[in-house]
Amino acid sequence: MVCSVLSGLCIIGGGHAGCEAATGAARTGARTVLLTQRIDTVGELSCNPSIGGVGKGTLVREVDALDGLMGRIADKAGIQFRMLNASKGAAVWGPRAQVDRKIYKRHMQDIIFSYANLDVRAASVFDLVFDNSPCASTSSSTWGTVTGVRLGGEIHIGTDASYTCGRIGEAPSTGLSASLNAAGFKLGRLQTGTPARLDKHSIDFSRMERQDGDEKPQPFSFVHREVDHANNQIPCFQTHTTLETHQLIKESMHLSVHIQETKKGPRYCPSLEAKITRFGHKGSHTIWLEPEGYDSDLIYPNGLSCSMPEELQEPMMRTIPGLEQVKMLRPAYGVEYDHVDPRELTSTLETKRINGLYLAGQINGTTGINAGLSARGRPPMLLTRADGFLGVMVDDLIGKERRNHVRVTLAHRMFTSRSEYRMTLRSDNADMRLTEIGHSVGVVSPDRWLAFLKGTELLTKVVLSPQGWGRYGFDIRPDGIMRSAYDMLMIPGMTAADLVRSGAVPGLDFVEPHIRARIDIEASYAPHLPRQLADLALFHTDESLQLDPDMDYSKVQGLSDEVRERLQRIRPTTLGAAKRMEGMTPTSAIYLLKHARRTWRTTGAREPIRCLMSYTSEKYCV
Repeated sequence: MVCSVLSGLCIIGGGHAGCEAATGAARTGARTVLLTQRIDTVGELSCNPSIGGVGKGTLVREVDALDGLMGRIADKAGIQFRMLNASKGAAVWGPRAQVDRKIYKRHMQDIIFSYANLDVRAASVFDLVFDNSPCASTSSSTWGTVTGVRLGGEIHIGTDASYTCGRIGEAPSTGLSASLNAAGFKLGRLQTGTPARLDKHSIDFSRMERQDGDEKPQPFSFVHREVDHANNQIPCFQTHTTLETHQLIKESMHLSVHIQETKKGPRYCPSLEAKITRFGHKGSHTIWLEPEGYDSDLIYPNGLSCSMPEELQEPMMRTIPGLEQVKMLRPAYGVEYDHVDPRELTSTLETKRINGLYLAGQINGTTGINAGLSARGRPPMLLTRADGFLGVMVDDLIGKERRNHVRVTLAHRMFTSRSEYRMTLRSDNADMRLTEIGHSVGVVSPDRWLAFLKGTELLTKVVLSPQGWGRYGFDIRPDGIMRSAYDMLMIPGMTAADLVRSGAVPGLDFVEPHIRARIDIEASYAPHLPRQLADLALFHTDESLQLDPDMDYSKVQGLSDEVRERLQRIRPTTLGAAKRMEGMTPTSAIYLLKHARRTWRTTGAREPIRCLMSYTSEKYCV
């Protein structure tokens, strides 16, 4: 394990996960060091120059609600902002931004390099030392976090050109992969890919459909009122493949490494070869041309990821409308790398084999908050499926299996459909769900906490009779029921703007417009929430019953051999997690519950949601 007497926690890797892990740990008060192969690449965007999307945008806002960095920096570096699914209900909205790579990295480094309790050092990590660490004799605990490194990374362009590296031009992490394997961790191989980069001056955009950003961009961060470049957004363009494209791909399929299915690839962002193979009946596939920055000539063709030989890539792209004269500045390539089986992790994403070692990013995702809390000797912050998409993602990673009993080895991608509580887990209310939790464990700054407290308290303080509301111009049925201003917003067609114009709620006109808009959304969902709140109460009942991590499942009477084997392998930490396992029957759950109550305990160590929402004048507490 990486070790330092002066540091409570070590983070390995400076990508998305590494930056959030390092700053999250530092906010807990833990002395933290971030190790990265090259300091100049700290905060480097991954393959796609964008942040957010459906599901992913909610994750970004949840990280922001816990005082993370990604959302704030995206607001400063974004060059096009769109709210995906804006014509639908707020439960499926997906905030997304196209970002300038250089601006994003500059802002991230400005924050990272001056962050309190955080030191950044250039170093390559080749091994994790466990028993013979020189720190083992000290009174301080030694902690490590492995983040988004390309473990054992290889790049493939066609069948002949293969390189051992992380991203192109960057060294892989090879010794670390061997060290994890030697420690007994179950490793597998994943693959992904990136499209070519194109010269924007060689593209005929007039033959494509133009897509502009939203007229009034909505920031990712709850502490921002607006984005930096709202009046200087850059368009993206939509085109598509053709039958000629597909024929060329089919004729050269034998030259593509990734399509040979030797490794598990991403299901939801597949290579062009995979799309043509899986969806042979389709005559075209959508391609989005996305700019990489204000002063960049590079265009990212989203949807053209492939690992074809370099000499075939440009001719293939010239069969696409608008790309007939395109010049390729950098070829597409496939990447494969090692990953650790997520069943090796607990719900905090600490490894089961080694106390104090957490896995994140490409290797498996988390923030560094729990690692920092552990380094400080404090209880972990646990987020459940009812708390946020962060909890859904972790629960899916560590507990889900396929029906053929093989662990889901595809790269995980977040969608709103993965959550059974979408009405309450929305992108617009991430701060109301998580900021109080973050504040309770000390990772939310005082400024953010004060900003969070503004808003709905004004609406709950004003309570009037029907006659009282009538004096402000509202036609309310004279039923004698006292209604708060928040209750008034549940009336169809009523908005916070109506209350501002009436003057019924003193001070509401000074509340930020985006907060008033969110209040409108919450009120519109309020009539539909009682059933979901009842479901949440049942969920928390199951989650409150912890299972002994060392339970001997051979002693649980009544279980089938199949269920017993899965429980032994996955070792769920709560009854709720056990019930969500593939193959777990209601009868098996009852047997497990009876055994757990006899041998373990029910705990209320932490209520996952103290107060779910102020949906009415009263709080629904679970």
